[in-house]
Parts: sequence; C-alpha cells; structure tokens
Amino acid sequence: MQTYFKYFMLNGMLLLGLQVFGHSLNDTLKLSLSQVVEMAKANSIAAKQAATVKETRYWEWRTYRSNYQPQLGLSGILPGYSKTYSPVLQPNGTILFQPVHNDNSSLSMDFSQSIAATGGTIYGTTQLQRFDDFDRNTVLYNGIPYGIGITQPLFQFNKLKWDKKIEPLKYNESKQAFIESQEQISVTVTGYFFDLLLAQVNLHIAETNYINTVKILDIANVKFELGKIAKNEILQLQLEQLNAQKSVGTAKRDMEIATLNLKSYSGIESAERIVLDVPEKISAMSVSSDKVLQQAYENRSDAIAFVRRLAEAKRDVAKAKGESGLNATLTANLGFSNTAGSVGDIYRSPKNQQSVQLQLKVPVLDWGRSKSRTKTALANEQFTAYAVEQDKQVFKQQIVTQVTLFNMMKDQLLLTAKADHIASEKYQIARERYVLGDLSITDLSIAFQENDRAKRDYIASLRDFWSAYYELRHLSLYDFEKNEKIAYK
Repeated sequence: MQTYFKYFMLNGMLLLGLQVFGHSLNDTLKLSLSQVVEMAKANSIAAKQAATVKETRYWEWRTYRSNYQPQLGLSGILPGYSKTYSPVLQPNGTILFQPVHNDNSSLSMDFSQSIAATGGTIYGTTQLQRFDDFDRNTVLYNGIPYGIGITQPLFQFNKLKWDKKIEPLKYNESKQAFIESQEQISVTVTGYFFDLLLAQVNLHIAETNYINTVKILDIANVKFELGKIAKNEILQLQLEQLNAQKSVGTAKRDMEIATLNLKSYSGIESAERIVLDVPEKISAMSVSSDKVLQQAYENRSDAIAFVRRLAEAKRDVAKAKGESGLNATLTANLGFSNTAGSVGDIYRSPKNQQSVQLQLKVPVLDWGRSKSRTKTALANEQFTAYAVEQDKQVFKQQIVTQVTLFNMMKDQLLLTAKADHIASEKYQIARERYVLGDLSITDLSIAFQENDRAKRDYIASLRDFWSAYYELRHLSLYDFEKNEKIAYK
C-alpha cells in the first residue's frame, strides 16, 4: 500500500521535473525529510542564532569560573612627570605659588583570592615608588616589599556562595536549551517541508486531472455525436476541464511560494528545483508517557530551570536578610615597608606594618524598611514555589498529551493510507465504467473528488505524524528511533 503510493509520488515528481519545469535531471535537487532537517540545523538563521547564544552562555560561564581563581595584576604610573606651580600655604596663613618640577612614578603588583565559603578575600601586594625632585636634584624611594591581608564581610550576604549553587544550573540549562533550539528547528522546518510536498502533490494531481479530463471529454464528444449522451454532460466536462486548468495554475503558484519559504528558512541557496521524497512512517517505534516523562526530566532545560528558580528565590531571601540588621567588615593586613635613597636599601631591614579595622553599620531607625524587604523576598519565594509547581503540572500534561497525539497519528496514518489506496482503485474503476457508458458523469465526478481528497489526506496525515514525532523529540530531547539521548557539539 505504502509502496504503491510512493511509486505514484516519485513518478509524479519525476514528471514535474521533466515536463512542468522543462529542466534536466541535473537541475533538480531531490531531498528527503531528514536531509532538509539537517540542512536547516546547519545553515538556517535560527541555527546560527542558537549557536551564538550558546557561545555567549559559555563565555558567561567562563567569567563566573574566573571569580573563584587567583587574580594577579600589575598597575603603576610610569612616568608621573609634572612641571607646574602649586599653591603652598604659608605659616602666616597666606598662599604662595611655588614651582614644582618632579616625577612621581610607582609600580604595584597585587594578588587576590576569593574565599567562596565565607565571601572574604585574601590579598597580597608588593609596591615600589620613586620620587625625583628636579629642582633639588634629589631621589627618594618608598616601597612595600610585601604585604598580605584579608577582607571578611560579617553577617552579610555571600554572593560567591550562592553563585556557586546557581551558575552551574544556569550553564547546564543553557546547554540543554541549545539542544532544544535545534529540535525546534526540526519542528519548524518539517512544517515548511510538508507545505512544499503538499504543493507538489496538488500540482501533480491538478495536471493528472487535467490530462484525464481532456481524454474523457474527447470520448464524451464521440458519444455525443453518436447521440448516446446529452449536451449537458459535455458542458459539465468542459467545466471540469476549465476548473482543472485553473487548479494547475493555482498549484504552480502555491509550489513556488512553498519552495521559497523552505529555501529561506533552511538556508538552501541552490537555484535548483527541489523535489521532495515522501517520508515513510517509523512503524516499529514505540513511545510511552512514562519513558518520555523520564527523559524530559533528565534532559529538558525546563527541568533544570525548576531547580534554578527555587534556588534564586532562596538566594533573594538570604540577600534581603543579609542586608538587614548588623553589617560588618573585618579588614586586617600585615607586611613590611621602607623608604630609602636607593632601590636596594628598600629591601634592607624594612619596618613592619600592620593594621586591623572593623567597620560596622547598624540601622537604628529605618521605619520597617529592612523587615519589608525580607517579607517581600519571603512572599516571592512562596510565589515562586507555587509557580514552579504549576509549571511542572503543565510540563507533565504537555508531554502526556503529545505522546497520546503521536500514537493517534500513527493509527490515523494507517487508516488514511488504506483510504488512499481504496479511493485510487475506485477512481480507476469509475473511469473505465464511464468509458463503457456504465456510469454517470456525476458519479465519475464524485469518484474524482474522493480520489483527490484521499491523496491530500494521506499527505496531511504524514505531516501530522512527523510533526508529532519531532515535537516529541523536542519535548524530551531523546531520539526514540535510535533509543539514545540527543546531543550536539
């Protein structure tokens, strides 16, 4: 049954390539559904946009990772030359403008390392400063051979700790979202594929009907001359011929539009005519709701987003609480410093230095602002929990519905294939009976219309089946034909 229809379609498309367009076989690009899907994934604008978003998310991830790595930087002022007049306050309170001609250069190398567990930062530094006084021909050096310290926020929100929980989720979510975007391209281009396939089938049907109508009209004219049929039947056939001719023109226009749409979306730049192969059904493929749900929760970005959204809501609560009440920052450092007339003397018997500082900030009267922020964050957390639960139910229902639809489409495809075979055979019998004078023109027209409708219904069923199949892949990120997870580099 399917072989019969495919044979009909392939021969029909070959007829289109040779007779309708007047092109040689070398000017015809024959494509299957899988080939069109792969072309769209490789060349379409949507695929390039998805790849760009993926790259952006990758570098955002690298930026996040760098926050936990040691940082080493070199800074300085080389040179710091100045020649000007500067106001100088005198002992009697007056100001005199004195000439200043010097160079004040400095160089510093700083090291820092974040501590994710506490939110603090360990740092180290070494500095060297040279001051040249050109008016007095003196040179002075000042430096810090080395110094280390720590800055530790107390009772505050730890952004590094929460980022370590949330950013990996966001990155994994972006990777799965890229795979989803690729599968969405499959869903979209499948629609364009079947738009063109249906247009090609309609054109073939229209041309075949026109040819058959002309032949039947010739036979009817002979019968009319012999007085076996009435003039009304001739007029009816002439009307059928005109309608068939109009259908050919309409089908050609629709096919050109569908071809342009398919080429534009899938990135096919070839000027060749496109002829599409009728896809076959994957009859041995079995899909259950439980399996699809399992794969969806393992693979979909939405499943990761459920966890990420709850974590972000908890983070916002922690931030609101951390910004309320007592905020303190402890800063401590120790090291050595010195001043001398030469660089070498800076590092001879340097003097030790140390400092400890505790900064406090306590709201005394904020009219309930801190409490309001915390309560708002808690309410948003509860709302997010409800929203995630609702989205999980929609997520599950969408998958169960799609699985049911897919299984229905498999059964529907079998029925429409049988109907197409029966309608085609019925039409052939009706033609033969009309030629023998054993059938009215009305019954012939009915058989004619049923045959056309059955062929279009079969293509429509194929479209529904493959659209449901690719949508199922999109919802689960699982290849049910190969029984493996879908992954892209």
